[in-house]
Amino acid sequence: MTTAVHFVKDLMYRYEHEFLPTADPRTKNWFLLNGTPIYVWMLTASYLLFVWLGPKYMRHRKPYSLTAFMIVYNLGCVLLSCYMLWELVLGTMDAGYNYIGCAIYNAKTIKDPKEMRVANAMWWYFFSKAIEFMDTVLMVLRKKNRQITFLHVFHHATMLNIWWWVTTFIPGGLSFFGSALNCLVHVVMYSYYGLSAMPALKNKLWWKHYITRFQLIQFCCTLSHTLYSLSAPCDFPTWGQYLLASYMVLMLVLFTNFYIMSYVAKRGAKSHDNGHVIKNGKASQNGNGVQNGLRNGNKKHN
Repeated sequence: MTTAVHFVKDLMYRYEHEFLPTADPRTKNWFLLNGTPIYVWMLTASYLLFVWLGPKYMRHRKPYSLTAFMIVYNLGCVLLSCYMLWELVLGTMDAGYNYIGCAIYNAKTIKDPKEMRVANAMWWYFFSKAIEFMDTVLMVLRKKNRQITFLHVFHHATMLNIWWWVTTFIPGGLSFFGSALNCLVHVVMYSYYGLSAMPALKNKLWWKHYITRFQLIQFCCTLSHTLYSLSAPCDFPTWGQYLLASYMVLMLVLFTNFYIMSYVAKRGAKSHDNGHVIKNGKASQNGNGVQNGLRNGNKKHN
């Protein structure tokens, strides 16, 4: 215990004397950044504690409906994502960003008044990651525990912490690219969640699995953009480039595994189950249907 306390104290001392002086002077004291990660760590710890204790609390209780709140919450996230995307696109255009190659971030750009709009949008993006903890809260209260996967919890917890570092130290330059794409993805994703919460539309939405594909495309684009910036001289903190690239690789691995297990494997299992059917009284390998026989256990009449 004593060793752990000394380790934390040493870590905080190094942070305050080696890292904090390099923080962006415009954003480092903004709400929830506060020049220290302590508040974000506390929020993350509270989130993880809720993930652990929440299902235990709900075990012998009926799930809450929360339909109206879910519609308002998800559509609110759509509007916030639209606002952040709008601000990031217009802010970077006004600041003369290079969208294909290197978008620089240095002492000169920090002093550029046009960059303030980008930094402000980046803070809202960071803060939205705290708001999105509500995704998990709603799952717990509705007893949708199967949706609370390792990927879900890991992604929510790490995004808030990673973007604390980004918004505190590099709220501009290359950082805009991944956040802008993620806002676009979230417009689509939260639109789906909001619409699916409406009873009249719940069974009429067909594009759920395309959201994961869209997320995978987002990760590939962000990774490619970051790796391209590493291939040539770029006036942007190298640690930030490696952070963005490594996290995109991790997300690609986890989300690809999720897509395979949720859609590809299930589709293969379904095709296998439907592969043995009856045709004219004889076994037939035909997954597309039958004539004059049985299909999926239901008699077909001519």
